[in-house]
Amino acid sequence: MPDDHRSGCPINLTMEALGDRWSLIVIRDLMFGNRRSFRDLLTQSEEGIASNILSARLKRLLSLGLLSKQDDPRHRQKTIYSLTEPAIQLVPVLAAIGAWGRRHLEVSEALAIRAQLLEEGGPILWDAFMDDLRAMHVEDPVGGATGTRRSGVLDDLTEAFLKLAGGDRG
Repeated sequence: MPDDHRSGCPINLTMEALGDRWSLIVIRDLMFGNRRSFRDLLTQSEEGIASNILSARLKRLLSLGLLSKQDDPRHRQKTIYSLTEPAIQLVPVLAAIGAWGRRHLEVSEALAIRAQLLEEGGPILWDAFMDDLRAMHVEDPVGGATGTRRSGVLDDLTEAFLKLAGGDRG
């Protein structure tokens, strides 16, 4: 067992990788908000992450292989961040966390709608969402970042959120 881990327990190792306050929020914003640039992640997150924290989390998620990055061909100084397959496979985990939060915490109706739809849709919807994310993040990361690619599940989740939020995007 490497010295830099508390134990080889899969729950412990997962918590070491994702258990800080911001890592899953960054993944959530890439996954559900299609926020693919540093600026979008910084300015459009509901929680208001600080730039130094965001930079550190992006570096960590890149080093763990949960994100990839590439230069944006349309803007030389812009980087596009994409989910990798291991991050995409977090959809059921995020669905379970969202479902638990809806049941046990006081949540915003608008911000909880995606969790509700994912819970109600179950594994069939999760698989469809993961397929959409693969198309946007793995197969066509540049086109997926521009919002020109239709993503059925993501578009449906976003539409449900916007309907409840009154047009505020989050």
